Amino acid sequence: MATIVAEHIGRLFISLQQIRQVPRMLAEAAPSMPATLRDSDVPAHLRDHHITSGYRPLRQNWRYYFFSLFQRHNETLNVWTHLIAFLIILVKCCDLAENVDFANDRHARPLLILLISSLNYTAFSVIAHLFGSKSELCHFIFYYLDYVGVAQYQFGSAVTHFYYSIDTNMHSLVKGVFLPTAATFSFLSFTGCCYGKYNSLHSCIRKFGHVVPSALAYTWDISPIAKRLICWSESSDDPALVYHFGQVACFLSAAAFYTFPIVENCFPGRCNFVGQSHQIFHIFLSCTTLCQIHACYLDYVGRRDLYLSLYKSGEAAFCAQLYACTLITCVLTGGVILRRVNRVLEKQKCM
Repeated sequence: MATIVAEHIGRLFISLQQIRQVPRMLAEAAPSMPATLRDSDVPAHLRDHHITSGYRPLRQNWRYYFFSLFQRHNETLNVWTHLIAFLIILVKCCDLAENVDFANDRHARPLLILLISSLNYTAFSVIAHLFGSKSELCHFIFYYLDYVGVAQYQFGSAVTHFYYSIDTNMHSLVKGVFLPTAATFSFLSFTGCCYGKYNSLHSCIRKFGHVVPSALAYTWDISPIAKRLICWSESSDDPALVYHFGQVACFLSAAAFYTFPIVENCFPGRCNFVGQSHQIFHIFLSCTTLCQIHACYLDYVGRRDLYLSLYKSGEAAFCAQLYACTLITCVLTGGVILRRVNRVLEKQKCM
């Protein structure tokens, strides 16, 4: 008996020794990681207000920026917050796919648009924060891709709110203009963010370009939900309203931290790794999306009789076409703006 116990203890000890070697093996497999830099050592376009250190050096190989996912720098948690959100949303998509016939139920297409747009914006955000330090041009390219993600997510939200969550009276008032207007606001939001990034050295212009068009888009997109929440007492037994309230509360919290970098202003230079308002913004925005997906799924299930009476067979296809049009328009516009940005950066190098 003692021999058997000794063998088990010996095997456990060997296993623990092997586990302890894993960090060393990963360190040997990863490339050598250059030290991070102070804000004064990187171009002005790449700096964040009150973030004084933790910047990654420019013009390293792509492998370095990929493995910086596991390095301590000022973008680490911005990457991980949306990477975790992407994985959670992906699991949610797989779960919904078992209960929703996306292939054959045309009325499930708006929900699919929301899921795709949610995966896109989190993935594009991860790419921007992970690879945006490669160079000044890459910084603009990847953040413009991030803004494409934001714009198409805004429209994806508008589609599901209009299709599943609107009531009959409001639908009769806005049925011809709601989605085209939502697409226009999404495009304006993208353009404003691009212009704000292009003028990032002017904080007021940057904040105006990022906040004002996005606020207009959100106000329009959430209007069907707002009307239902105002009349909550008339449908207090509706389980989706709790999650709709959650998405609104989380989004307003996210918007507050995005618009006003409260933490960095209170503790300048102490939020280089953790505690940045943008990190908190990511967390609240991810919670917004998760509440929104579940609320829209509950509307898809519970309000079927209503939206079947409102929409003809081609309505869902029109939503998908307008979503694709919005996405393509933003990408093409971003390409045009990037050409101008590239010319400016080339001119600065020659000076």
